[in-house]
Amino acid sequence: MHDLVIRGGKVVDGTGAPARLADVAIDGDRVTAVGGEIGPGQREIDAQGHLVTPGWVDIHTHYDGQVTWDPHLTPSGWNGVTTVVMGNCGVGFAPVRPGQQDFLIQLMEGVEDIPGTALAEGIDWKWESFPEYLDALEAMPRSVDVGAQIPHGAIRAYVMGERGAKNEKATPAEIDEMAALVKEGLHAGALGFSTSRTILHRAVDGELVPGTTAEDEEVLGIGRMLGEVGHGVFEVASDLAPEAEELNWMTQLGRETGRPVAFACLQNPIEPDQWKRLLKAAEDDAAAGGRLTPQVAQRPAGLLLGFEGTAHPLMFSETWTELSLLPPEERVARLRDDPALRKKLIDTQADLASLGLPGPAVLVATGFHTMFPLGDPPDYEPGPEKSIAAIAEREGRDPREVVLDCMLANDGKGLIYLPLLGYANGDLEAIREMMLHPQAVFGLSDGGAHCGIIADASMPTYLLTHWVRDRERGERIPLEAIVERQTRATAQLYGLEDRGVLAPGMKADVNVIDFDALHIHAPEMVYDLPAGGKRLIQKIDGYVYTVKNGEVTYEKGAPTGVLPAGLIRGPQPAPAQA
Repeated sequence: MHDLVIRGGKVVDGTGAPARLADVAIDGDRVTAVGGEIGPGQREIDAQGHLVTPGWVDIHTHYDGQVTWDPHLTPSGWNGVTTVVMGNCGVGFAPVRPGQQDFLIQLMEGVEDIPGTALAEGIDWKWESFPEYLDALEAMPRSVDVGAQIPHGAIRAYVMGERGAKNEKATPAEIDEMAALVKEGLHAGALGFSTSRTILHRAVDGELVPGTTAEDEEVLGIGRMLGEVGHGVFEVASDLAPEAEELNWMTQLGRETGRPVAFACLQNPIEPDQWKRLLKAAEDDAAAGGRLTPQVAQRPAGLLLGFEGTAHPLMFSETWTELSLLPPEERVARLRDDPALRKKLIDTQADLASLGLPGPAVLVATGFHTMFPLGDPPDYEPGPEKSIAAIAEREGRDPREVVLDCMLANDGKGLIYLPLLGYANGDLEAIREMMLHPQAVFGLSDGGAHCGIIADASMPTYLLTHWVRDRERGERIPLEAIVERQTRATAQLYGLEDRGVLAPGMKADVNVIDFDALHIHAPEMVYDLPAGGKRLIQKIDGYVYTVKNGEVTYEKGAPTGVLPAGLIRGPQPAPAQA
């Protein structure tokens, strides 16, 4: 008798093979049979009318702090994710010298918009070295497996102190010391190394992430450790400026080490066709034996603007400065009931030129042609006629009036969607082409991060709702291809060959999904982080069961309390029978 049998579901096994009706048998933490005559189970799940897929493997998250207090890693756990990789974008919390903790918190808060007060209260700092950090993570049972990468920012601060934090040039001896620490971390079980090379990533004090301007000798000297140890991904968040120079060192590193070099590949509105060159560079590199890997998003990198969030279009008004001090309920009531106050808020906008704001901030204040009411259910592919500017023109109103009404909706919790990257053409066709590229890998959900302005941890679910089932403004993507790219492909990038496919011997990580009922709710602000910290979340309907290591961890969207998961140490080989 099997431990668990999932009966009669439509199995999409993660290989890209056609879906089929089949039973799935599980014994211990492994799948033991898919299809054929499967005997009874001690527990049986009726999956008739539902999809049965591998658990999602999300390779770009920022749970580095949350992992120390939250065994479910929500909101990713709500979305059927059974494996996460964190430590992306060069930021994280190990290694750390005594007294450097606040620096790493401010770095994470600035780059990833995670409340520093929540991190300060939630993290217990039972480590100094990266191996000690892994030991601390391993001691906590979970419902989601966790893999960690070594962050450049923390390594640089640990070795170089203030000089590293301020992006001064590393000496050869310092590069060797950083490389030795990375090698130590990889041997202890790190899944890779990450760095940030974008001017958008800054600490709370405005300083760039340590390593942003590191010279080739430093990134190559550190990256060669992945080849020496024989595993790991080198992950890069880069502005790709200058493009040729960035691609040169990345391709060199991949070819020297044989390890994947994964970089964020997004459509830049200033140069809307750059992504085509980047994909071509990855093709050419693959033909030459390289491992350049574009990491692509599945919907635009977009901001959610609202009164409770980090930013909104009226935040530069003198009147908002006064209103922001009021309790949310009082602020909303006054704006709803006092026409004179509404007009004052709209009319007292600051002179943006005098503030010297960066481009994204100016777009938040004035980019009405690229702003859209998000709605419920949220619409991430709105047409130009739905923009704030188009609504204002049709109704003969100031676009700021439209913005104000949108944010006052739902008792002041209304959100405006501002897609920054991936929407230069006003649709998702560019993203679709990137998603289908053979060298590309799905990522960039940023689970656990950008708590007050982005909520993209639902991207694995969005793959099914939008790309497979609901899309109307262009072609959809076949179910089997979508599942394979979010399971086997993401797992294999990091050498996790024991998961991502439903086959005998593989890890029993499974989702049972009511495809017709699958639904992503509108984002909402909650205050459930340590110290009352806030974060945007999206509730999800349609995950009937999530199974991790053979045990049911979620039932009808709620955690069961079973915690069979833990830390992943290094690459995981495929079982012999698979």
